[in-house]
Amino acid sequence: MIYSLFKAEWKAQNYLFLSLSEKKILPERTGQAYKSYVDWQVPLTEVVEPVDFEEYVSSHAPGAEPGPLRQLMEFPEDDLELLPLEKECTTLEPPLPEEEHQRYSTMYTPHNSERQRERQRGLVKQTFELDEAAAAERQDDQRRSVSLDDTPRGSWASSIFDLKNSSPDALLPSVLERTAAEEMDRRNTDARLQGRHSDLLGLYPPPDEDEAVERCSLPEVPKEHCGQRIMVKCLSLKFEIEIEPIFGTLALYDVKEKKKISENFHFDLNSDQMKGLLKSHTPHTAISTMARSAIFSITYPSADIFLVIKLEKVLQQGDIGECCEPYMVMKESDSSKHKEKLEKLRVQAEQSCSRLGRFRMPFAWTAIHLLNIVSSVGGLDRSDPDSDSGHGTWNERKKKGFERMSVGEDMCNFASFRPATLTVTNFFKQEGDRLSDEDLYKFLADMRRPSSVLRRLRPVTAQLKIDISPAPDSPHYCLSPELLHVKPYPDLRVRPTKEVLEFPARYVYTPHTTYRNLLYIYPQSLNFSSRQGSVRNIAVKVQFMAGEDPSQAMPVIFGKSSCAEFMKEAYSPVIYHDKSPEFYEEMKMKIPANLTDNHHLLFTFYHISCQPKQNTPLETPVGYTWIPLMQHGRLRTGSFSLPVSVEKPPPSYSVLTPDVSLPGMKWVDNHKGVFNVEVTAASSVHTQDPHLDKFFTLVYVLEEYSFPFRLKDVIITEANMEGELKASMAALRGALLDTCVRFLHQLLSKLILLIVYPPVIAGQIVNLGRAAFEAMALLVNQIHKNLEGNQDQHGRNNLLASYIHYCFHLPTTEPMPVQFATLSRATARPSSLHLSRSKSISNSNPDLATTPVSPDEEVERIIGSKGIDRSHSWVNSAYAPGGSRAVLRRNPNSSCDLKQLLHEELALQWVVSTSTVREAALQQAWFFFQLMTKSMAHHLFLSSKLDTPRRQRYPDRFVDDIAALVCAISADIASRYHKDVELVERLNSSLAFFLNDLLSLMDRGFVFNLIRSYYKQIANKLHTAQNPSALNALRMDFTRIVCSHEHYVTLNLPCSTLSPPASPSPSTSSTTSQSSAFSSMVQDQGVASMFELSVPFRQQHFLSGLLLTELALILEPDGEGVFFLHKKAISAVHSLLCSHDADPRYTDPQVRAHIAQLYLPLIPIVMDSLNQLHDFTGKNTHADDGDPDNSNTISQSVAMAIAGSPLPHIKGLALSLYVCPHQAGRQCSSLSAECSRTLLVCFLWVLKNADAALLERWVSDLSVLQINRLLDLLHLCVSCFEYKGKKALERINSLTFKKSQDMKARLEEAILGTIGARQEMVRRCRERSPYGSQENVRWRKNVTHWRQNTDRVDKSKAEVEQESVVDGNLATEASLVVLDTLEIIVKTVVASELKESVLGGVLRVLLHSMAGNQSALFLQHCFSTQRALVFKFPEMLFEEDTELCADLCLRLLRHCSSSVGSVRSHASASLYLLMRQNFEIGNNFARVKMQVTMSLSSLVGTSQNFNEEHIRRSLKTILTYAEEDLELRDTPFPEQVQDLVFNLHMILTDTVKMKEHQQDPEMLIDLMYRIAKGYQNSPDLRLTWLQNMAGKHSERGNHAEAAHCLVHSAALVAEYLNMLEDCRYLPIGCVTFQNVSSNVLEESAVSDDILSPEEEGICAGKYFSESGLVGLLEQAAASFNMAAMYEAINEVYKILLPIHEANRDFKKLATVHGKLQDAFNKVYNQQRMFGTYFRVGFYGCRFGDLDEQEFVYKEPSITKLAEISHRLEEFYSERFGDDVVEIIKDSNPVDKNKLDPNKAYLQITYVEPFFDTYELKERITYFDKNYNLRTFMYCTPFTLDGRAHGDLHEQYKRKTILTTSHAFPYIKTRINVIHKEEIILVPMEVAIEDMQKKTQELAFATNQDPADSKMLQMVLQGCVGTTVNQGPLEVAQVFLSDIPDDPKLFRHHNKLRLCFKDFTKRCEDALRKNKAMIGPDQKEYHRELERNYNKLKEALSPLINRKIPQLYRTLSSNLCSSTIVI
Repeated sequence: MIYSLFKAEWKAQNYLFLSLSEKKILPERTGQAYKSYVDWQVPLTEVVEPVDFEEYVSSHAPGAEPGPLRQLMEFPEDDLELLPLEKECTTLEPPLPEEEHQRYSTMYTPHNSERQRERQRGLVKQTFELDEAAAAERQDDQRRSVSLDDTPRGSWASSIFDLKNSSPDALLPSVLERTAAEEMDRRNTDARLQGRHSDLLGLYPPPDEDEAVERCSLPEVPKEHCGQRIMVKCLSLKFEIEIEPIFGTLALYDVKEKKKISENFHFDLNSDQMKGLLKSHTPHTAISTMARSAIFSITYPSADIFLVIKLEKVLQQGDIGECCEPYMVMKESDSSKHKEKLEKLRVQAEQSCSRLGRFRMPFAWTAIHLLNIVSSVGGLDRSDPDSDSGHGTWNERKKKGFERMSVGEDMCNFASFRPATLTVTNFFKQEGDRLSDEDLYKFLADMRRPSSVLRRLRPVTAQLKIDISPAPDSPHYCLSPELLHVKPYPDLRVRPTKEVLEFPARYVYTPHTTYRNLLYIYPQSLNFSSRQGSVRNIAVKVQFMAGEDPSQAMPVIFGKSSCAEFMKEAYSPVIYHDKSPEFYEEMKMKIPANLTDNHHLLFTFYHISCQPKQNTPLETPVGYTWIPLMQHGRLRTGSFSLPVSVEKPPPSYSVLTPDVSLPGMKWVDNHKGVFNVEVTAASSVHTQDPHLDKFFTLVYVLEEYSFPFRLKDVIITEANMEGELKASMAALRGALLDTCVRFLHQLLSKLILLIVYPPVIAGQIVNLGRAAFEAMALLVNQIHKNLEGNQDQHGRNNLLASYIHYCFHLPTTEPMPVQFATLSRATARPSSLHLSRSKSISNSNPDLATTPVSPDEEVERIIGSKGIDRSHSWVNSAYAPGGSRAVLRRNPNSSCDLKQLLHEELALQWVVSTSTVREAALQQAWFFFQLMTKSMAHHLFLSSKLDTPRRQRYPDRFVDDIAALVCAISADIASRYHKDVELVERLNSSLAFFLNDLLSLMDRGFVFNLIRSYYKQIANKLHTAQNPSALNALRMDFTRIVCSHEHYVTLNLPCSTLSPPASPSPSTSSTTSQSSAFSSMVQDQGVASMFELSVPFRQQHFLSGLLLTELALILEPDGEGVFFLHKKAISAVHSLLCSHDADPRYTDPQVRAHIAQLYLPLIPIVMDSLNQLHDFTGKNTHADDGDPDNSNTISQSVAMAIAGSPLPHIKGLALSLYVCPHQAGRQCSSLSAECSRTLLVCFLWVLKNADAALLERWVSDLSVLQINRLLDLLHLCVSCFEYKGKKALERINSLTFKKSQDMKARLEEAILGTIGARQEMVRRCRERSPYGSQENVRWRKNVTHWRQNTDRVDKSKAEVEQESVVDGNLATEASLVVLDTLEIIVKTVVASELKESVLGGVLRVLLHSMAGNQSALFLQHCFSTQRALVFKFPEMLFEEDTELCADLCLRLLRHCSSSVGSVRSHASASLYLLMRQNFEIGNNFARVKMQVTMSLSSLVGTSQNFNEEHIRRSLKTILTYAEEDLELRDTPFPEQVQDLVFNLHMILTDTVKMKEHQQDPEMLIDLMYRIAKGYQNSPDLRLTWLQNMAGKHSERGNHAEAAHCLVHSAALVAEYLNMLEDCRYLPIGCVTFQNVSSNVLEESAVSDDILSPEEEGICAGKYFSESGLVGLLEQAAASFNMAAMYEAINEVYKILLPIHEANRDFKKLATVHGKLQDAFNKVYNQQRMFGTYFRVGFYGCRFGDLDEQEFVYKEPSITKLAEISHRLEEFYSERFGDDVVEIIKDSNPVDKNKLDPNKAYLQITYVEPFFDTYELKERITYFDKNYNLRTFMYCTPFTLDGRAHGDLHEQYKRKTILTTSHAFPYIKTRINVIHKEEIILVPMEVAIEDMQKKTQELAFATNQDPADSKMLQMVLQGCVGTTVNQGPLEVAQVFLSDIPDDPKLFRHHNKLRLCFKDFTKRCEDALRKNKAMIGPDQKEYHRELERNYNKLKEALSPLINRKIPQLYRTLSSNLCSSTIVI
């Protein structure tokens, strides 16, 4: 019965699925403007009313010709299709037909990273100088040069010679032609558009998968469950003696769960001879019973699983022990000894086989612990190449297992281990009284113990060889548990492998998808102890009976081994002489599908006579019992304790149970239960759950209309049917979840059936919609809650999703008799009524009359007996066009029609549902939404309504229900978002997916209004929300999902023209051409509204309007845009644009232009958010250089210049200075680098794809401020997408790796439960990224936006190569898009009066793009554009801003030195034309000449990889152009060019030297210093070189020197400004700077007659102005600040303040005074350390012009002598060779003659600043003593006999005083020594200095504040300690004990005596201070010090009181005379 309920579902061979095809779509071009909508000022926070889509489409016929554009305008006709998906059948024979699967999908996600990589395959590699240079660098051997003099500054002659001999680059063909500007532009544009990469976003990393909320993974196709599979092969079984056949059984047992977890597998390894003994009993052997290998499935692997092997033999006389004895005693080796005995045994065995061959007896058993196999052989992954050995501790293996899959607490893994072949040698004999499973579990538990009881028993020795391995994925020759052939099965004659059915240890939640109907019988025990008669050797015979006649035993019992496939009867093994035997037998049956009440199991008990006796039959029946299999429509399974009848049962017994006492029957033991048996079923037909059974039975009764029906104690009649059915539906929640899931598909189908076809009972239609909806909601919710692990990212349970996707379809019905439709209350059931049965479409052809599969005969018979008409087709059904399709509405009791539509009923029930049901439906809203969607689509298909207009597809009341439902759910989302976060997230995405689907099915305008109602609900809540960003995030996700529609573009009406606000009436002019060149002013307003989020834009492009509005609101600077919202919004736009780029429908450029129209407002949105974007230009925001808004300040650009150029070619170009003031005040960016980059790539996408004419018209309406903003943005784009080079990519890889490790740790933490994933996400949303604002990283991903990164840090070369190719192409394409846009801007502004203010900005962006790392391809186009720009607007460069000309020259020169030939060619051409144009304006190109010379100097000074060879070629090219330019041949121009080129060549030769000294910083700076000095007559060039030096110093951290370079620069500028104008507040020249540095006077100007600043091109640089001077001074102050020379800052500001005061610039003044305050505070508070000085002497001709030169080197503070020695030694050793360089260790004068001429000697000595006494009065502070230093001193100890050290009386000292040519700090770090002076101190003077030093130390330690007791005690110990050698006492004794003989020493003697006096006084002070400071623990120490002091004082006393009388004689007489005078 149940089977007939399900049988239609077991039949289908196909999965049917509905799919939205991927076709192309809509625009229209009609002149009819759309009618104006209400208010034009709807704020962005509100949603406008959308266009009535269907109305619009029907009234605007597509104007385009068929083609890509036409396809853009309309949904394809076959948008919705019904497709059959061949259902995979795993076996050759279908088990029994099964359920039909259909699938319906609207998801269209063409873009993912895999496809992206595919599209990147064929990219052309761009040429980048960056990579070329890196490659060249690796090959280039470093050249070295010895001295400056090797390459003297060349002469003109040599220069000309070099140049003449070099070869030029290729000349560009059209450079010298005169072409009209228009023609030039046209050529450039054509060239630029050739070979462009069509999809920009294909080059950009794909969108973050984490953000892809619209991604829906397809659910898996439903299939049967399968665990980890192992294959066991039985190879051989050998005993010591072979006398009889032995049979084996394998099964798996789980000891912990105490459960048998597989069915039995029977095998037979007997030899043919042994098998022959049983020939008479098994005449036919089926091949399926000959299997020797089996595949076991294990769903829950654990350490407690055993493979149990049981052996049986043919029954014989004697108990088990007796029969085992021979096997335990006899050995094969002793066969001769036991020959007779063996023969006797063989004869007995033969007799037993022939007589008792049908019966078996237990013999022996053993078990294999599977874990030992897996772990000892090494639980290693088969796919793992490292798994070469199975070593490793158990813990390691356990860990590995866990990494693969964490199943069960023991983490076993049976899916991958090394195959093992085992030989089992010990078997345990079976014991007759311990055969039950309970006993087996005890034995198995015991086996695991080390002292197992079993091991002490005597074993049965044998050799069983088995092979255990992981099962292959699709093994050949396999039979399913039903013995069907599993594919592949190439040859049916081959011995098969059997799949063994698993009985999982715990529930497995998988629905049945194939037919299975197996029954297992386990006889357990029998108690015949009270049975009279000879009943000892008992066998149980089991039969499956279809009736009571013995002939009705059915052949459904599976054969064991070497026998027939199916048997009619099976016997249990016999236990000899046991009246109460236990059994372990398993009997497996394949039961018929349709069981009746007569089907039953019959058990017959026999006594077997083992000894052949006369007149004694072999088997005597001694009892009977039975189990009826069906009872009240349910299959009876479970454990039974059955009474046994002594006699045969009477007729009709089978419908009763044996428990019923039948009259006249004799029962064993008074009708007690004496036979225990268990019956279990593995069935996809019988649910074995009372709740499900009852429900299915009632549905069956309804379908068959078989009233009355007895169900247990209840009689089901028409009267109580409705109540019973509703009660059974309500009771479904009590069913076991496991069973519900297994029968999920049938359960849901029946509930749906009851909704779609309300049953007719007694003529009344009974509406079960609500009950079915409730049951469904609760069931779905229960499944979701209990199976949480089985969900996708949207919280959808995969089982349910897979049901809807593949299995659900609307049930079609039998043809209904016409008269019945009008019969409202029939009293009796009409005889003609066939109630609807569940049928299904079986194929994609709906007209197919029958199912294409022929079911087996049994099914045929069942169906035939019911007399059902199967010949109908759907044409007759209620679904046919015009068929009755009305739906039961509000009054559930009305009975108007039999047929309801599922989606309508679901919507209605959901809307009216309340409380728990509503909550349950909300929890799983996605399920009901998807069900409705698929039902709606299937209904359209079945009712042929796909062609009907959308408005007529569904009735109004259904539409109202949908509206009410969406409104209610939106309200739920808005009101519960902070309480039920997870629920609301799910609900939100479910609603979005639902609306997305509806856009394919319903009136699109209506769906737009539903979206609008959702938006309104959320917006209302936003005003009052506590956490609006959470709501915003929900709305963002919602929008993103809705916009992911396959026909998103079409839905936005991409070809509609926006109506201007002023014309509500349709316009008549028809715009037929594709380029929309509007003429009237009104229409131009229309253009403006296309670029704004205007009301018409948002109405007609409704979805893209929503998306862009979200973005605009989130990016508002004062908005609530939390950073994760930024990412969400930007990612949504990016993802959509990516999908357009990847979409084959949209490859046509015209189509792309229309799509780009949908995103035009993105351009102004990004422009408005310019201040929030990450600053890719690499500069910091204004630190504190005063007022950033004042454009007079050049401080930033000066800062750049210091790095070496008049205009920065580093990335920090400060646009704010020249473009527009607003950007200068740019706040710190609020968008992360990744978000900004993505937003900019989207911006470029729109610019690239938009219609150029449209962009032109838009730009023409922009104000200067807006255009400048746009230019700023383009400038940022250039920096953002600049190519990083391969090296950088490699670095990023390693960085990524580090970050990803951190992310992994966080992920693990979340998985292991220490932190919930949800809290983790919330935490991430609330805080800034862990990597600062640079990256916002999701921890689930590998970090940074190079997403292709895997965990490997060592990417293969090919991968890095490919990455750099993609990166290079992206950089090129981005820059080309910027170039296109610049051309548009230029074209637009030419005509307007704005050009002056805009063109400079355009050129700056162009220059910036030239400055970065660009590809050769881009640079060619860039130079073409630059040439055109200069050609059209020469005055911009030559008449106004000098800066632009300087910048351009620098850029061009830089590219003239490029290693790429084509780039040099273009740069040379541009430079030549620049000169020519400058010349043509004024017959002189002084300006360009000057700028080029300065630029070259600047380049030379700063560029690391500057190549003079390349620039020489470029100079030759320029020379060649000049020679070939016929027009100017007769002018002075060629000669001027030649002069310039030769001059440049001179500078080049200097650079060669500089290159050679690149590694020697001092030499390099010396050389630069020399070059700068050479430009004394050329202020501009000198300034350039000073700045080059400043840049070099800054790089090396020499901030003081950098500051001095700037001070010199400022002094130079001041000098020339003073010559130009006499300005009171400006410095009067160098003199003013004297207080900053005494060196600065060298900048005083050369006399006027040599140089005049008024001359064209002289002092033309931007610094020769007041603002330039201010900038240089401010930079100098900044550098002094970094050098911690705060006092010098004051001197600099003294010069600066009068300028600010004169300009009344109080803001600047405030800033300056603030900085001064900071500086003075630092002077007071900060501990500073300035430089350390060393004298370095060079000796040896190897040093060239350095030989015998001495320098003072300034090194960083606290540099030790060893450090500088090591540095210089290493450097020169590398240069000259290791053996050549020697360090002279002492400081004595060097005798050149004693040195080896082939070596290079260095003498390095530490020196200290030296001051005369008068100087010390001035130099008070630490700073004074370290600034403006010119004299230094070092001391050398010596003795007269040549030793360095001797005794006190012979120790002399030499003081050497050095004077340098300039004062430190200077513009370089080493200065020549120009004067040397030596002072010799005699021993007594040396002693005086020592004592003075000691006394000073004592005084310092005593007066230190705060006091330092340790320091004090240390000094005291050194002064008064007894142990001090050469201490004070010894000094006194040596020098003061005798008066010296030499009168010259009298004064020294006296001075030393006074020093000692002072010394003792200081000691006393120190002791007093120490006494006051010490604690009690140091008192003794102090007393010791005092004692020592007193001793010292005593010893010194006579020495220091002795005076030299001669000294006082003159003094006293003088005193007397002075007294007389008084």
